[in-house]
Amino acid sequence: MKIVVLEGSPNKNGSSNLLAEEFIRGAEEAGHLVQTVDAAHAEIHPCTGCVHCGYEGPCVQKDDMNRIRKMILDADMLVFVTPLYYYGMSAQLKTLIDRFCAFNSSIQRKRMKSALLAVAWNNDNWTFEALEVHYKTLVRYLNLTDMGMILGVGCGTPAMTKRSEFSKRAYELGRKLP
Repeated sequence: MKIVVLEGSPNKNGSSNLLAEEFIRGAEEAGHLVQTVDAAHAEIHPCTGCVHCGYEGPCVQKDDMNRIRKMILDADMLVFVTPLYYYGMSAQLKTLIDRFCAFNSSIQRKRMKSALLAVAWNNDNWTFEALEVHYKTLVRYLNLTDMGMILGVGCGTPAMTKRSEFSKRAYELGRKLP
């Protein structure tokens, strides 16, 4: 299976990317091909809502989304990776997802698999509620099949994350993919 991991953290060595590394290690050990998109450091302009794309055509903006679009449409699975920022995904990941506007139908027709890897400093029982709802809405709208969510509470630093159960759970999610 071809997997595209969409990393949304501006901190390349942060906790969410640590979960992504473990997921990737497990998925590659299971024989899957994994590519990573560093959304936080790519040149991705916000969607302007101009609808020049007609919701299924080329975007007028010339940036890294042209390359990323090809990667996504060639994939069998998308993995959304983000730190929790004000109870939602990072702006960098959201900017990339907003650009799906130009190829929503193509994504919907593929019926890809998906997963969510996220981390948060705090560990209240409601910490991830808003992000979970947003992710589940994307899954429904894009006709994705959710393969799992690793929601790392109490993972405010990489050291905290390494000591937690969530790194192992991310690895296992990747390793157990069919």
